[in-house]
Amino acid sequence: MHNTMDALLRGLAEREDRVVALQSALTACPALGPDNGGDGEEAKAALVTQWLETCGVTDILRVDAPDSRVSSGQRPNLVARIAGKEKRTLWLFGHMDIVPPGDLAAWHSDPWQVRREGDLLFGRGVEDNQQAITSMLLLAEELHQHNCTPKLSLGLVFMADEETGSAYGLEHVLKTDPGLFGKDDLYIVPDAGSRRGDVIEVAEKGQLWLKVHTTGAQCHASTPHKGRNAFLAGADMALACHNGLRAAFGDTNPLFNPPTSTFVPGKHEANVPNINTVPGSDVFYVDCRLLPQVDPQTVLDKMRELADEVQERHGVQIEISVVQQQAASSVAETSPIVAALSAAVARIYGVEAKTIGIGGATVAAQLRQRGLAAAVWSCLANTCHQPNECSSITAAIKDAQVFTHIVMSPVHA
Repeated sequence: MHNTMDALLRGLAEREDRVVALQSALTACPALGPDNGGDGEEAKAALVTQWLETCGVTDILRVDAPDSRVSSGQRPNLVARIAGKEKRTLWLFGHMDIVPPGDLAAWHSDPWQVRREGDLLFGRGVEDNQQAITSMLLLAEELHQHNCTPKLSLGLVFMADEETGSAYGLEHVLKTDPGLFGKDDLYIVPDAGSRRGDVIEVAEKGQLWLKVHTTGAQCHASTPHKGRNAFLAGADMALACHNGLRAAFGDTNPLFNPPTSTFVPGKHEANVPNINTVPGSDVFYVDCRLLPQVDPQTVLDKMRELADEVQERHGVQIEISVVQQQAASSVAETSPIVAALSAAVARIYGVEAKTIGIGGATVAAQLRQRGLAAAVWSCLANTCHQPNECSSITAAIKDAQVFTHIVMSPVHA
Protein backbone atom coordinates (compact mmCIF):
# COMPACT_ATOMS: atom_id res chain seq x y z
CA MET A 1 0.00 0.00 0.00
CA HIS A 2 2.83 2.39 0.86
CA ASN A 3 4.52 1.72 -2.49
CA THR A 4 1.27 2.52 -4.27
CA MET A 5 0.79 5.69 -2.26
CA ASP A 6 4.35 6.80 -3.00
CA ALA A 7 3.72 6.25 -6.71
CA LEU A 8 0.56 8.35 -6.55
CA LEU A 9 2.34 11.13 -4.69
CA ARG A 10 5.18 11.16 -7.23
CA GLY A 11 2.73 11.20 -10.10
CA LEU A 12 0.85 14.15 -8.65
CA ALA A 13 4.10 16.08 -8.17
CA GLU A 14 4.52 16.05 -11.95
CA ARG A 15 1.06 17.45 -12.76
CA GLU A 16 1.92 21.16 -12.89
CA ASP A 17 0.82 21.55 -16.52
CA ARG A 18 -2.46 19.80 -15.75
CA VAL A 19 -3.19 22.26 -12.93
CA VAL A 20 -2.73 25.15 -15.35
CA ALA A 21 -4.95 23.48 -17.96
CA LEU A 22 -7.76 22.73 -15.51
CA GLN A 23 -7.69 26.16 -13.93
CA SER A 24 -7.60 27.87 -17.33
CA ALA A 25 -10.66 26.00 -18.58
CA LEU A 26 -12.60 26.53 -15.35
CA THR A 27 -11.82 30.26 -15.23
CA ALA A 28 -12.91 30.75 -18.83
CA CYS A 29 -16.29 29.27 -17.87
CA PRO A 30 -17.76 31.77 -15.38
CA ALA A 31 -20.36 30.21 -13.10
CA LEU A 32 -22.21 33.14 -11.59
CA GLY A 33 -25.51 32.43 -9.87
CA PRO A 34 -28.57 34.47 -10.82
CA ASP A 35 -28.33 36.50 -7.61
CA ASN A 36 -24.93 37.61 -8.90
CA GLY A 37 -26.17 38.40 -12.39
CA GLY A 38 -25.21 35.09 -14.03
CA ASP A 39 -26.76 32.03 -15.64
CA GLY A 40 -25.69 29.43 -13.10
CA GLU A 41 -23.24 26.54 -13.09
CA GLU A 42 -24.49 24.26 -15.88
CA ALA A 43 -21.61 24.88 -18.30
CA LYS A 44 -19.00 24.33 -15.59
CA ALA A 45 -20.78 21.18 -14.44
CA ALA A 46 -20.58 19.85 -18.00
CA LEU A 47 -16.80 20.45 -18.02
CA VAL A 48 -16.34 18.66 -14.70
CA THR A 49 -18.53 15.75 -15.82
CA GLN A 50 -16.51 15.37 -19.02
CA TRP A 51 -13.23 15.27 -17.10
CA LEU A 52 -14.57 12.73 -14.61
CA GLU A 53 -15.82 10.45 -17.37
CA THR A 54 -12.49 10.73 -19.18
CA CYS A 55 -10.67 9.38 -16.14
CA GLY A 56 -13.02 6.45 -15.78
CA VAL A 57 -15.46 7.70 -13.15
CA THR A 58 -18.82 6.15 -14.04
CA ASP A 59 -20.74 6.61 -10.78
CA ILE A 60 -21.87 10.23 -11.20
CA LEU A 61 -25.14 11.29 -9.60
CA ARG A 62 -26.89 14.53 -10.55
CA VAL A 63 -28.91 16.14 -7.78
CA ASP A 64 -30.26 19.19 -9.58
CA ALA A 65 -32.25 21.95 -7.92
CA PRO A 66 -34.97 23.51 -10.08
CA ASP A 67 -34.39 27.23 -10.68
CA SER A 68 -36.40 29.08 -13.31
CA ARG A 69 -34.04 32.06 -13.16
CA VAL A 70 -31.34 30.27 -15.21
CA SER A 71 -31.66 29.19 -18.83
CA SER A 72 -31.16 25.48 -18.09
CA GLY A 73 -33.90 25.61 -15.46
CA GLN A 74 -31.71 23.84 -12.93
CA ARG A 75 -28.74 24.33 -10.64
CA PRO A 76 -26.46 21.29 -11.01
CA ASN A 77 -24.93 19.36 -8.14
CA LEU A 78 -22.61 16.46 -9.01
CA VAL A 79 -21.82 13.56 -6.69
CA ALA A 80 -19.05 11.34 -8.09
CA ARG A 81 -17.98 8.15 -6.33
CA ILE A 82 -14.96 5.90 -6.69
CA ALA A 83 -15.25 2.59 -4.88
CA GLY A 84 -12.47 1.71 -2.47
CA LYS A 85 -11.50 -1.41 -0.56
CA GLU A 86 -13.63 -0.14 2.31
CA LYS A 87 -17.15 1.24 2.21
CA ARG A 88 -16.09 4.06 4.50
CA THR A 89 -15.78 7.13 2.33
CA LEU A 90 -13.62 10.24 2.22
CA TRP A 91 -15.88 13.04 0.96
CA LEU A 92 -14.44 16.20 -0.61
CA PHE A 93 -16.59 19.24 -1.42
CA GLY A 94 -15.91 21.94 -4.01
CA HIS A 95 -18.33 24.63 -5.13
CA MET A 96 -18.58 25.57 -8.79
CA ASP A 97 -20.12 29.02 -8.44
CA ILE A 98 -18.00 32.13 -8.09
CA VAL A 99 -18.52 35.81 -7.31
CA PRO A 100 -18.39 38.67 -9.84
CA PRO A 101 -14.97 40.22 -10.54
CA GLY A 102 -15.95 43.64 -9.19
CA ASP A 103 -14.01 46.68 -10.38
CA LEU A 104 -12.29 45.56 -13.59
CA ALA A 105 -9.90 48.52 -13.36
CA ALA A 106 -8.44 46.96 -10.20
CA TRP A 107 -7.44 43.81 -12.09
CA HIS A 108 -4.02 43.58 -13.74
CA SER A 109 -5.41 41.24 -16.40
CA ASP A 110 -8.67 39.79 -17.72
CA PRO A 111 -10.30 38.05 -14.71
CA TRP A 112 -11.77 35.39 -17.04
CA GLN A 113 -8.40 34.40 -18.51
CA VAL A 114 -5.79 32.76 -16.31
CA ARG A 115 -2.55 34.69 -16.06
CA ARG A 116 0.51 32.84 -14.74
CA GLU A 117 3.36 34.38 -12.78
CA GLY A 118 5.74 31.65 -11.66
CA ASP A 119 3.85 29.39 -9.24
CA LEU A 120 0.79 31.65 -9.09
CA LEU A 121 -2.30 31.66 -11.29
CA PHE A 122 -4.47 34.79 -11.38
CA GLY A 123 -8.17 34.93 -12.29
CA ARG A 124 -11.63 35.06 -10.76
CA GLY A 125 -12.38 31.79 -9.02
CA VAL A 126 -8.89 30.26 -9.14
CA GLU A 127 -8.79 30.09 -5.34
CA ASP A 128 -12.48 30.20 -4.45
CA ASN A 129 -13.17 27.39 -5.10
CA GLN A 130 -11.40 26.11 -8.22
CA GLN A 131 -8.25 25.13 -6.35
CA ALA A 132 -10.36 22.58 -4.48
CA ILE A 133 -12.03 21.40 -7.69
CA THR A 134 -8.63 21.07 -9.38
CA SER A 135 -7.15 19.06 -6.49
CA MET A 136 -10.19 16.77 -6.44
CA LEU A 137 -9.92 16.13 -10.18
CA LEU A 138 -6.15 15.55 -9.95
CA LEU A 139 -6.75 12.86 -7.35
CA ALA A 140 -9.37 11.12 -9.50
CA GLU A 141 -7.12 11.27 -12.55
CA GLU A 142 -4.09 9.94 -10.69
CA LEU A 143 -6.03 6.98 -9.29
CA HIS A 144 -7.18 6.20 -12.83
CA GLN A 145 -3.67 6.62 -14.25
CA HIS A 146 -2.32 4.02 -11.82
CA ASN A 147 -5.39 1.76 -12.05
CA CYS A 148 -5.53 2.04 -8.28
CA THR A 149 -8.34 1.09 -5.92
CA PRO A 150 -7.97 3.32 -2.85
CA LYS A 151 -8.26 1.95 0.66
CA LEU A 152 -11.22 4.20 1.48
CA SER A 153 -13.94 4.92 -1.00
CA LEU A 154 -13.79 8.42 -2.45
CA GLY A 155 -16.71 10.83 -2.86
CA LEU A 156 -16.34 14.07 -4.82
CA VAL A 157 -19.15 16.63 -4.50
CA PHE A 158 -19.27 19.58 -6.90
CA MET A 159 -21.87 22.04 -5.66
CA ALA A 160 -23.90 24.97 -6.92
CA ASP A 161 -24.95 28.12 -5.06
CA GLU A 162 -22.38 28.21 -2.25
CA GLU A 163 -21.78 31.94 -2.68
CA THR A 164 -25.43 32.88 -2.15
CA GLY A 165 -26.59 30.56 0.62
CA SER A 166 -26.45 26.97 -0.75
CA ALA A 167 -30.24 26.55 -0.93
CA TYR A 168 -29.75 25.24 -4.49
CA GLY A 169 -26.47 23.55 -3.57
CA LEU A 170 -25.48 21.31 -0.68
CA GLU A 171 -28.61 22.14 1.28
CA HIS A 172 -30.67 20.79 -1.62
CA VAL A 173 -28.50 17.65 -1.83
CA LEU A 174 -28.83 16.96 1.89
CA LYS A 175 -32.61 17.38 1.81
CA THR A 176 -33.09 15.39 -1.40
CA ASP A 177 -30.88 12.43 -0.47
CA PRO A 178 -30.34 12.47 3.31
CA GLY A 179 -28.96 8.92 3.28
CA LEU A 180 -26.15 9.73 0.89
CA PHE A 181 -23.59 10.48 3.59
CA GLY A 182 -22.66 8.02 6.35
CA LYS A 183 -22.06 8.92 10.00
CA ASP A 184 -18.66 7.17 10.00
CA ASP A 185 -17.46 8.75 6.75
CA LEU A 186 -14.79 11.46 6.63
CA TYR A 187 -15.58 14.97 5.39
CA ILE A 188 -13.25 17.71 4.18
CA VAL A 189 -14.36 21.09 2.85
CA PRO A 190 -11.31 22.71 1.15
CA ASP A 191 -12.69 26.26 1.34
CA ALA A 192 -10.59 27.97 4.01
CA GLY A 193 -7.05 27.68 5.30
CA SER A 194 -3.65 29.30 5.56
CA ARG A 195 -0.64 29.93 3.33
CA ARG A 196 1.33 27.17 5.08
CA GLY A 197 -1.49 24.67 5.17
CA ASP A 198 -1.10 24.48 8.92
CA VAL A 199 -4.61 25.24 10.19
CA ILE A 200 -7.63 22.96 10.38
CA GLU A 201 -10.92 24.76 10.88
CA VAL A 202 -13.06 22.84 13.37
CA ALA A 203 -15.61 25.47 14.43
CA GLU A 204 -17.60 28.33 12.95
CA LYS A 205 -19.36 31.13 14.78
CA GLY A 206 -23.10 31.42 14.54
CA GLN A 207 -24.36 33.85 11.93
CA LEU A 208 -27.21 36.29 12.56
CA TRP A 209 -28.01 38.98 10.00
CA LEU A 210 -30.50 41.61 11.14
CA LYS A 211 -32.48 44.33 9.39
CA VAL A 212 -33.14 47.49 11.41
CA HIS A 213 -35.97 49.65 10.04
CA THR A 214 -36.52 53.05 11.66
CA THR A 215 -39.72 54.99 10.97
CA GLY A 216 -39.93 58.68 11.82
CA ALA A 217 -41.63 61.61 10.09
CA GLN A 218 -40.39 63.29 6.90
CA CYS A 219 -40.12 67.07 6.70
CA HIS A 220 -38.15 69.88 5.11
CA ALA A 221 -34.55 70.05 6.30
CA SER A 222 -34.89 73.78 7.07
CA THR A 223 -37.49 72.94 9.75
CA PRO A 224 -36.20 69.69 11.29
CA HIS A 225 -38.28 70.27 14.44
CA LYS A 226 -41.40 69.49 12.41
CA GLY A 227 -40.29 65.94 11.69
CA ARG A 228 -38.53 63.00 13.29
CA ASN A 229 -35.23 62.20 11.60
CA ALA A 230 -35.19 58.46 10.93
CA PHE A 231 -31.61 58.56 9.66
CA LEU A 232 -30.35 60.28 12.82
CA ALA A 233 -32.20 57.79 14.99
CA GLY A 234 -30.92 54.94 12.84
CA ALA A 235 -27.36 56.20 13.27
CA ASP A 236 -27.91 56.31 17.03
CA MET A 237 -29.19 52.73 16.83
CA ALA A 238 -26.15 51.63 14.81
CA LEU A 239 -23.84 53.03 17.49
CA ALA A 240 -25.97 51.42 20.19
CA CYS A 241 -25.51 48.06 18.44
CA HIS A 242 -21.78 48.58 18.00
CA ASN A 243 -21.18 49.54 21.62
CA GLY A 244 -24.04 47.92 23.51
CA LEU A 245 -23.87 44.46 21.97
CA ARG A 246 -20.10 44.24 22.35
CA ALA A 247 -20.42 45.19 26.01
CA ALA A 248 -23.24 42.73 26.65
CA PHE A 249 -21.60 39.79 24.91
CA GLY A 250 -17.93 40.12 25.76
CA ASP A 251 -17.13 36.44 26.34
CA THR A 252 -13.98 35.15 24.65
CA ASN A 253 -12.93 31.87 23.07
CA PRO A 254 -9.24 31.56 22.07
CA LEU A 255 -10.11 29.11 19.26
CA PHE A 256 -11.37 32.09 17.24
CA ASN A 257 -9.74 35.22 15.82
CA PRO A 258 -11.10 37.63 16.90
CA PRO A 259 -11.86 35.68 20.09
CA THR A 260 -15.15 37.49 20.73
CA SER A 261 -18.55 37.70 19.11
CA THR A 262 -18.70 40.55 16.57
CA PHE A 263 -21.53 42.95 15.75
CA VAL A 264 -21.00 44.99 12.61
CA PRO A 265 -23.48 47.56 11.25
CA GLY A 266 -22.83 47.48 7.52
CA LYS A 267 -25.20 47.77 4.58
CA HIS A 268 -27.34 50.93 4.51
CA GLU A 269 -30.24 51.45 2.14
CA ALA A 270 -30.84 54.77 0.37
CA ASN A 271 -33.42 56.94 2.10
CA VAL A 272 -34.31 60.30 0.48
CA PRO A 273 -32.82 61.31 -2.89
CA ASN A 274 -32.30 64.99 -2.05
CA ILE A 275 -30.27 66.82 0.56
CA ASN A 276 -32.95 69.18 1.86
CA THR A 277 -35.37 66.56 3.19
CA VAL A 278 -35.34 64.93 6.60
CA PRO A 279 -35.93 61.21 5.95
CA GLY A 280 -38.91 59.55 7.57
CA SER A 281 -37.63 56.04 6.93
CA ASP A 282 -34.19 54.50 7.32
CA VAL A 283 -32.89 50.94 6.96
CA PHE A 284 -29.54 49.42 7.86
CA TYR A 285 -28.27 45.91 8.56
CA VAL A 286 -26.14 44.31 11.28
CA ASP A 287 -23.90 41.28 10.72
CA CYS A 288 -23.53 39.35 13.99
CA ARG A 289 -21.03 36.48 14.31
CA LEU A 290 -21.68 34.70 17.58
CA LEU A 291 -19.49 32.44 19.67
CA PRO A 292 -21.02 28.98 20.18
CA GLN A 293 -22.04 29.79 23.75
CA VAL A 294 -24.07 32.87 22.75
CA ASP A 295 -27.80 32.27 22.28
CA PRO A 296 -29.09 34.26 19.26
CA GLN A 297 -32.34 34.97 21.09
CA THR A 298 -30.47 36.80 23.84
CA VAL A 299 -28.89 38.99 21.15
CA LEU A 300 -32.32 39.76 19.72
CA ASP A 301 -33.63 40.55 23.20
CA LYS A 302 -30.73 42.96 23.82
CA MET A 303 -31.27 44.57 20.40
CA ARG A 304 -34.90 45.16 21.34
CA GLU A 305 -33.87 46.72 24.64
CA LEU A 306 -31.45 49.08 22.84
CA ALA A 307 -34.09 49.91 20.22
CA ASP A 308 -36.62 50.84 22.89
CA GLU A 309 -34.13 53.32 24.36
CA VAL A 310 -33.43 54.87 20.94
CA GLN A 311 -37.16 55.08 20.20
CA GLU A 312 -37.68 56.98 23.43
CA ARG A 313 -34.87 59.44 22.66
CA HIS A 314 -35.98 60.22 19.11
CA GLY A 315 -39.72 59.62 19.06
CA VAL A 316 -39.46 57.01 16.30
CA GLN A 317 -40.42 53.37 15.80
CA ILE A 318 -37.75 50.69 15.22
CA GLU A 319 -38.49 47.28 13.76
CA ILE A 320 -35.87 44.51 13.95
CA SER A 321 -36.15 41.46 11.69
CA VAL A 322 -33.96 38.44 10.99
CA VAL A 323 -32.61 38.27 7.43
CA GLN A 324 -30.49 35.13 7.80
CA GLN A 325 -29.54 32.85 10.66
CA GLN A 326 -27.19 29.89 10.96
CA ALA A 327 -26.26 28.15 14.16
CA ALA A 328 -22.66 27.81 15.29
CA SER A 329 -21.09 24.48 14.37
CA SER A 330 -18.09 22.44 15.37
CA VAL A 331 -16.37 19.09 15.05
CA ALA A 332 -14.47 17.48 17.93
CA GLU A 333 -10.75 18.15 17.80
CA THR A 334 -10.26 14.45 18.62
CA SER A 335 -12.35 13.24 15.66
CA PRO A 336 -10.85 10.83 13.07
CA ILE A 337 -10.91 13.42 10.28
CA VAL A 338 -8.82 15.87 12.31
CA ALA A 339 -6.31 13.12 13.14
CA ALA A 340 -6.17 11.98 9.51
CA LEU A 341 -5.70 15.52 8.21
CA SER A 342 -3.02 16.27 10.80
CA ALA A 343 -1.01 13.20 9.80
CA ALA A 344 -1.36 13.94 6.08
CA VAL A 345 -0.43 17.61 6.46
CA ALA A 346 2.65 16.66 8.48
CA ARG A 347 3.73 14.23 5.74
CA ILE A 348 3.04 16.47 2.73
CA TYR A 349 3.58 20.02 4.01
CA GLY A 350 6.03 19.24 6.82
CA VAL A 351 4.14 21.34 9.35
CA GLU A 352 2.20 20.65 12.52
CA ALA A 353 -1.41 21.64 11.99
CA LYS A 354 -3.33 23.51 14.68
CA THR A 355 -7.10 23.68 15.07
CA ILE A 356 -8.94 26.99 14.81
CA GLY A 357 -12.41 28.48 14.60
CA ILE A 358 -13.53 31.13 12.13
CA GLY A 359 -16.21 33.79 11.93
CA GLY A 360 -16.99 33.00 8.31
CA ALA A 361 -19.37 30.37 7.05
CA THR A 362 -18.70 27.28 4.93
CA VAL A 363 -20.88 24.33 3.94
CA ALA A 364 -19.17 22.37 6.72
CA ALA A 365 -21.77 23.90 9.03
CA GLN A 366 -24.57 22.19 7.10
CA LEU A 367 -22.80 18.85 7.43
CA ARG A 368 -22.04 19.31 11.13
CA GLN A 369 -25.62 20.27 11.90
CA ARG A 370 -26.60 16.83 10.60
CA GLY A 371 -24.10 15.05 12.84
CA LEU A 372 -21.43 14.63 10.13
CA ALA A 373 -17.90 15.36 11.34
CA ALA A 374 -16.59 17.83 8.76
CA ALA A 375 -13.28 19.68 8.88
CA VAL A 376 -12.31 22.65 6.71
CA TRP A 377 -8.78 22.67 5.36
CA SER A 378 -6.71 23.82 2.40
CA CYS A 379 -3.47 25.68 1.67
CA LEU A 380 -4.67 29.07 0.47
CA ALA A 381 -3.34 32.57 -0.14
CA ASN A 382 -6.71 33.94 1.07
CA THR A 383 -7.33 36.27 -1.87
CA CYS A 384 -10.92 35.18 -2.48
CA HIS A 385 -13.42 37.85 -3.60
CA GLN A 386 -10.53 40.30 -4.18
CA PRO A 387 -9.23 41.75 -7.44
CA ASN A 388 -6.31 39.69 -8.77
CA GLU A 389 -7.44 36.57 -6.92
CA CYS A 390 -4.64 34.01 -7.10
CA SER A 391 -3.89 30.36 -6.41
CA SER A 392 -0.64 28.43 -6.05
CA ILE A 393 0.02 25.59 -8.49
CA THR A 394 2.11 23.85 -5.85
CA ALA A 395 -0.68 24.15 -3.28
CA ALA A 396 -3.22 22.57 -5.66
CA ILE A 397 -0.86 19.62 -6.14
CA LYS A 398 0.04 19.26 -2.48
CA ASP A 399 -3.60 19.51 -1.42
CA ALA A 400 -4.31 16.61 -3.78
CA GLN A 401 -1.43 14.73 -2.16
CA VAL A 402 -2.93 15.33 1.29
CA PHE A 403 -6.24 13.88 0.10
CA THR A 404 -4.32 10.96 -1.42
CA HIS A 405 -2.59 10.27 1.88
CA ILE A 406 -5.95 10.08 3.66
CA VAL A 407 -7.79 7.97 1.09
CA MET A 408 -4.88 5.49 0.90
CA SER A 409 -4.31 5.17 4.67
CA PRO A 410 -6.07 3.25 7.42
CA VAL A 411 -8.29 5.47 9.54
CA HIS A 412 -8.94 4.69 13.18
CA ALA A 413 -12.47 5.28 14.44
